[in-house]
Amino acid sequence: MHDAIAMYPIGVIHTPHKQRQGAPIQPSGAAEVAGRVEVFEEFAAGLRDLDGFSHITLVFVFDRSDDFELEIVPFLDSEYRGVFATRAPRRPNPIGISTVRLTSIEDNIINFQGPDMLDGTPLLDIKPCTPELSPQEPVHRGWLEGNERAMAARKADDRFGST
Repeated sequence: MHDAIAMYPIGVIHTPHKQRQGAPIQPSGAAEVAGRVEVFEEFAAGLRDLDGFSHITLVFVFDRSDDFELEIVPFLDSEYRGVFATRAPRRPNPIGISTVRLTSIEDNIINFQGPDMLDGTPLLDIKPCTPELSPQEPVHRGWLEGNERAMAARKADDRFGST
C-alpha cells in the first residue's frame, strides 16, 4: 500500500453545472459561462497580485467521482484508452485542473469564465497561467490528433455517472 497524502480545500468553486451529464468537458466548452471561486478567509491573503493575470489554473477534486478504471472510453472517443491518456474524472487520484479566464477578484471571491466543474467542487490550489513556462516546441495530442468527434464534443454524457 502507498502512503496517504493529506490535502484540504482552500475554497469552493461555484458554477451553474449541477450534474455531470450536460456539463462542459473542458473550459473551452463553457468559454462564455461565468463561475466563481470562494477562497476561504484564512487563505485570502494568498490572492494578492493574482489580479494582474488574464488566466488562472484551478486545481480541484472530482469529489463526486466514486471509483476509477485504468482503461476507459473517454467522452471524446469510442475506443478504450488508458485513463492517464485522457482527462476523464474517474481517476486513481480524482484531481482535476482547468485553466480559466480570470475576470475579477473581490476580496476572497474570484470571478472567472469557462467553468467545466460541478457546483460545490472543492478547490485545492490556484496557479497563474504563464505561457512562457509551457512547452515552446510543438505539442502533440496523441490519440486526439485528427479526431473530429473530439473537436466537436463539448458536453459530458452519462458515461461517468449522472450526478
